[in-house]
Amino acid sequence: MKTPILPLLLLLSAAQAATAQAQTASAAKTHQSATAPTRLHGTVRDAAGQPLPGVNVFLKTTFDGASTDSLGRFDFRSDRAAGPAVLVVSFIGYVPQELLVSLGEGSISLPNIRLKANPAALGDVVVTAGAFEASDTKRGTLLKPLDIVTTAGALGDVAGALNALPGTTRVGEDGKLFVRGGAASETKYYIDGLPVQTPYGGAVPNVAARGRFSPFLFKGLVFSTGGYSAEYGQALSAVVVQNSTDLAPETQSSVSLMSVGGSLGRTRRWDRTSVAVSADYTNLAPYYNLVPQNLGWDRAPLALGGSLKVAHKVGEAGMLKLYSTYSRQRLALRQPDPSPAYAADGHPVALANDNAYLNATYRAPLRRGWSLNTGLALTVDDNLIRPDVQSVRDLDQSAVARLVLTNDSASTWFNLKVGLEGYAQRYRQQYQSSAEAPTLALAVDEQRGSGFAESEMVLSHRLAARVGARAEYSALLNQFNAAPRLGLAYKTGEHSQFSAAWGYFYQTPTTDLLRVSHALNFERAEHYSLLFERTVQDRTLRAELYQKNYRQLVTYDRANVFNPAGYQNAGNGYARGLDVLFRDRSTFKMADYWVSYGFLDTRRQYRADPVAAIPTFAARHNLSVVGKYYVARMHTQFGFTYSYGSGRRYFDPNRAGYNQATLPAYQDLSLNVSYLTHWFKQFTIVYVSASNVLNRQNIYGYTFAGTPDASGQFRSAAVLPPAPRMLFVGVFISINKTTKVDLDKRPD
Repeated sequence: MKTPILPLLLLLSAAQAATAQAQTASAAKTHQSATAPTRLHGTVRDAAGQPLPGVNVFLKTTFDGASTDSLGRFDFRSDRAAGPAVLVVSFIGYVPQELLVSLGEGSISLPNIRLKANPAALGDVVVTAGAFEASDTKRGTLLKPLDIVTTAGALGDVAGALNALPGTTRVGEDGKLFVRGGAASETKYYIDGLPVQTPYGGAVPNVAARGRFSPFLFKGLVFSTGGYSAEYGQALSAVVVQNSTDLAPETQSSVSLMSVGGSLGRTRRWDRTSVAVSADYTNLAPYYNLVPQNLGWDRAPLALGGSLKVAHKVGEAGMLKLYSTYSRQRLALRQPDPSPAYAADGHPVALANDNAYLNATYRAPLRRGWSLNTGLALTVDDNLIRPDVQSVRDLDQSAVARLVLTNDSASTWFNLKVGLEGYAQRYRQQYQSSAEAPTLALAVDEQRGSGFAESEMVLSHRLAARVGARAEYSALLNQFNAAPRLGLAYKTGEHSQFSAAWGYFYQTPTTDLLRVSHALNFERAEHYSLLFERTVQDRTLRAELYQKNYRQLVTYDRANVFNPAGYQNAGNGYARGLDVLFRDRSTFKMADYWVSYGFLDTRRQYRADPVAAIPTFAARHNLSVVGKYYVARMHTQFGFTYSYGSGRRYFDPNRAGYNQATLPAYQDLSLNVSYLTHWFKQFTIVYVSASNVLNRQNIYGYTFAGTPDASGQFRSAAVLPPAPRMLFVGVFISINKTTKVDLDKRPD
């Protein structure tokens, strides 16, 4: 399992990627390279001179390009050979332009590109100010790898950083994403369009798990908390969409030295190919010997891991990518337990987890405006948990394949995207109540097929829409579902818009339910949301109202959990609320900060709930304040995160009712410092972080004895963080890095 310290492995990935300042840097010329990269930058405006955000700017027949920002600016680099090329500038509702440029000149500036509205496409009215679309990148929250790594308290973990955004509830004893009243299983992660079967490391009860993947593997991340595209399925609440980087920018090596371990990395870049390998080692025993822990560790967490990433440019515009990882985790501890048998020494539990993951994708342009994006992902997760004398082994193997065709040239006022996805899973569980007891074997074999179609279109000079539908068939359930989706965006001014979304979202019951009963149906959620967004000069305000209605949730009898007849889709629930986010990157020159708030009203009856109740993973109020400030003369960035969550509910068997007790509010103040320098002419980052600097004792819940004592009361033990605070020191060194980093500029 990746304990609260294991996510620090993700910070070493920052060293392998050198630094966030260099993430968008051009591919440096190595001795194998034939051509230096060309930088293309400029501004796109409409006929009235207003900047156009969201415009696609790219080199024809290639994937080299970018979208314009809120000020109409674009900036990208191309590794194509020197010579003439065609730059395409296109946006829905406008007449596209093709500009002849000459590559190999170092830098090409195009400061005044003008697009004319297309009256034929829009009828009597045309778009004349700003641009907008009803897409996930507009409705979702977009984060860069730097945002994740430099958010204090996140410790380089994707879920940790997303928990500082509205719509989430921090559940410290679990560590996963809980979105808008939904369970962690209701959020699906995607890498390059392929769903990830095991996005988190192995876990034991009441100790947080962490994500498996480094944020620097990705160009960026879109977090959509509802109403998302028909392209994504099997998620009742949210999706986290991550797109991996293409060719590595340059050849370099990396060394990471940390208070909990270390790593080595090597990246090699050729003209059309890049290969990156890494190996990491974590041993928390020395750290635990220095810093007191709330848990009794019999074996401090130990982890070994490695990764391989290959990217190859195929022809002029194709891209083939392969990414694979392997991780091995071991630990053993004694958890507080008020039961008489464990009250003195704690309840022993041990974990052994081995995980292998492979992701291979290919994309390429086709004829007549079509493009192809296809891929395959394989996962093997072998997880063994030993609670005392019991043994539970889960072997989960899965494969998913995907093919998507997109036509952005179907019309000047709409595009078209269609896709197919196939999924196969083989799950086996072996359970023994003791070493001498017989083995209980449970199995799940699932084959699922799905398809979707979707179109984004401009309906008028102020109104855009996204219309789509998704259909799925489960062989295990022998059930079919159809999920319509609709998104709308209405432009209210040059810098603001309203967006609305509605749709049905289905999900197969989780494996722990299917292993007992296959006679179930899909669970379902219906989403309604209304979002207002205003962005002016890197200042963004977002406010979203939402309503989510649950149907067909799986329920069962807690007293007889292995009786298949007790499992049925009889549960339901709702979640509604308000999410607000304000982010400012321009008021203070070297500062970036955001404030997020979420109000949540939710109630559900599912799983073993005897009645509808507020779930234990939902907090009514959630607040986060995140700040980062770069001091140029010190080459140092300071960061802080303050988090607040109102008390969550829990079930106290000593009181009447269900989920009737309330925990104390959660509060945490975390700090971090990043110092950028050069050691022996090698770019180096020195990173220091500390969580819970105010030493607040947060309580995540209570564990109760299984039987009452002589007085008739059920004894309890508080579920606490593994340690009062987390301290970390790391040094990340990039060797032979040729891309220069401007230490006087704020990391971006």
